[in-house]
Order: sequence, then structure tokens, then C-alpha cells
Amino acid sequence: MSAPQIQAAQALKAIARNEHIKSYLQQSEELYPLILQAAKRFITGESKQEGLVAAKEMLGKGYAISLEYIGENTKGEKECREAKEEFLQLIEEMGTASIHQTVSLDLSHIGLLINTEIAYDYLIELAEKAKSYNITIMVSMEESSKTDDILNIYKKAARHYPNIGITVQAHLYRSLEDIHELMDYPGRIRIVKGAYQEPCDIAMPRSKELNDRYLQLVEQVVKANHPLSIATHDEPLIRQIEQRHYLAYPQVEIEMLYGIRPDLLKHAKDNGYTSRIYLTYGQEWYLYLCHRLAEYPENLYLALADMIQPASPDKYDSY
Repeated sequence: MSAPQIQAAQALKAIARNEHIKSYLQQSEELYPLILQAAKRFITGESKQEGLVAAKEMLGKGYAISLEYIGENTKGEKECREAKEEFLQLIEEMGTASIHQTVSLDLSHIGLLINTEIAYDYLIELAEKAKSYNITIMVSMEESSKTDDILNIYKKAARHYPNIGITVQAHLYRSLEDIHELMDYPGRIRIVKGAYQEPCDIAMPRSKELNDRYLQLVEQVVKANHPLSIATHDEPLIRQIEQRHYLAYPQVEIEMLYGIRPDLLKHAKDNGYTSRIYLTYGQEWYLYLCHRLAEYPENLYLALADMIQPASPDKYDSY
């Protein structure tokens, strides 16, 4: 990224965490529908049914899918319980429709900020339900302040439920040690660069050094013959991964977010690689939208265009 792009990305990450701005936009009758139009480039919609329709569409095109009911940093016990119930219903409807795929979630959506035991109990309940339908639960990674709690909960749960996977952020210096230990557990490991703004003493900025670290982590997991999701939209990085033939391993897949570089994911699928698309739905899309814009600030131009003239009704033509 150029210096102006880095500044824009940092500003967007700061805005993402500003509860005052979020509340103002959500309550504005004028701004909310406009911002939602921009968000719909990256989310399937606000309802579970919209998420399931998108999942079936992408499965029909030959992609694997991961579906998430968006939400994190939920602070009320009632709201956490409601989120857990929504995930249970999602798993039930996916299983009934023979969608034996992946459900992703943030542990802070189901109780992490209240009590780690609540988050653990809810994760176990979801994993048990998912197991009965051959569905995987993928635990996302959040800010570094939550990393220890997330990993501890995952390790405790994964001993009983191999259908739970875990996400690792390459930009955290600690991830080299973490990933070595995580390979002792059966769950799939998803490697991302990391979307959160972190202090420079614990995390790398976007750089060649970060790309090298990402490749180092991928190589470790591939050589261990451990299930792996390579989650990135970085075209030069993907090119290096292809040159090293990592995607040709049967336990390896490439995963990308819906609405980001569909051409790259289609290329991977057309070349015979297992290709997964990460789909989201729900009303808590504000933070998700800010992160998508921060990762690639040029998306701001598309967001502005979508506010005025929404994208084509057939959202899946590019895949």
C-alpha cells in the first residue's frame, strides 16, 4: 500500500471501533440504507434465508462455502444466548438442506466478553449440533487481547470435537509458536494476515516481511499434512503459493471473502483447487464493512458507486 492508502486503512479501522459513529449511522433514516447498499457488495443480506440462498448458489457453482451470522463483542447475556440460538438454527437448516459445509463465528459473539465458560459451553453446544450434520465450526480470531482466551477455549473444545477449526493471524509475532502447538489438534487451521490494528511490538505491518511470514506458516502446516485453509486475496502471494504447489495438496484449500476478488477464486476453482467462499449475513455488518474497506481502500470507490447505483441484482455472476 502507498502512504495515503495506509493512512486511509488506519482511519477506517479506527472508525470501525467507534461506537458513536456506528450508533449514529444505524439510527439515521437517511444514511443507514445508503451504507447498507455499500455493504451488500460484501454481505449476502441481513437475514439467514439470504445467507442460505447465497450458499446454495455458490455450492451450485462448485465452491465450498463458509457461512457466518455476523457479530462480535456482544456484551449482554441475552444477546449472546440469542446469537447462539441463531447459529443453532443456521446449523439445523444447513444440515436439513444437506449443506455439509462450514459455519464460522467469533467467540465474542457468543459470550467471550462476559465469561469464558459461557463461550466454551455455547461452542460445545454448537459443535455437538454441527457434528450430527457433518458440519464444521470455524472459530475466527479477533484482537490480540483476546488471543489467549480464544486459543484456550479452542484447545479445550477440540479435544472432544475435531469438527472445530481455528484461525491464526500471520501478522502476530506469536503465531509462529502458536501454530506449531495447534498442529497437535485435529481441527483445520485457517491462516489469515490479520485485519486488526495492533501495536508494532506484537504485530507486523502489511509488508514483504508479512508475506514471507505468511508463506512460512503455510509451509509448516502443509509439510505437517494438517488440514489448512489459505485465506488471502493477495494476488502476488497467491502466485507464490501456486508456484510452490501448496494448493495441490488434498488437505489444503484456498478461501476468500465474498465480494473480494471473485476472479482470483474462480481462477483457483477452474484450476481444480478446493476453493471456499466466506459468506456472511446479519444486521451487525458495520464493523465487517469497515474492515473490508480498510483491507483494500480502493473499495471506497465501489462503496460510493453502490450507494448511488447498487450492483447488479445477480450478485454471483462474477463467480
